[in-house]
Formats: sequence, structure tokens, C-alpha cells
Amino acid sequence: MSFGDSVRTCLQKYATFSGRASRSEFWWFVVFNAVVATAALVLDSALGLTWSDQVGPISLVVRLALLLPLLAVGARRLHDADLSGWWLLLALIPLLGVIGLLFMWIRHGSAGDNRFGPAPA
Repeated sequence: MSFGDSVRTCLQKYATFSGRASRSEFWWFVVFNAVVATAALVLDSALGLTWSDQVGPISLVVRLALLLPLLAVGARRLHDADLSGWWLLLALIPLLGVIGLLFMWIRHGSAGDNRFGPAPA
């Protein structure tokens, strides 16, 4: 899946936690999220609107707007590995939780259909 297709798919499935997402769909959306959040932060800084080192009104709105699709594609990526989306709660454990999620997101998805639906294209 290309960068544009990934972003389009994730934004169309804004809050869709069901189904599966390929590795490329997930990682391209993570890159998009990082680029847009960084651009918003730079814009806040350029306009002198930052409240602290990493928060301003524009970056706050952007981060909140992209949070739900990021969580949704993260859950769909876990579904591709035949894991429940509830594993996203591991992120609440400092450092170790995120490392565990990274391993789950990196691994190959299950071949063919699984309990969460057909394999992503």
C-alpha cells in the first residue's frame, strides 16, 4: 500500500476498529501522523503560540484529531496478527508497554482469513 492510499484509507476508516490493517498501511499512517504533528508544532512555534515546549493550540487540535484514527489503525494492525485490539492498553505501561506493542505491530499478519476478517490487500 502506498503512502497516499494508506492515509486515505485510515482517514476514511476514522474510527473503525474492526477489520485488519497491513503493516504498510499502519506504518505509513504513523509517518503521516508524525509529519503532520511536527508541522503543526513548527507552525505554533513560528506564530509564537506555544504554551510549553511541545504544545500549542494548532498542534493540540491536530494531535486530538489524529488520535482516534491512529488508535483505530493500531487496533486493526493487531487484528492482522490475530490479536485483540485491547492490547493497545499496553501503551499505558511506561516504556515496556510501547516496546511490546512495537513487536506486535512489526510481526507478520496471519495468512488468510482470521477471526477479524479477510487478509488486507
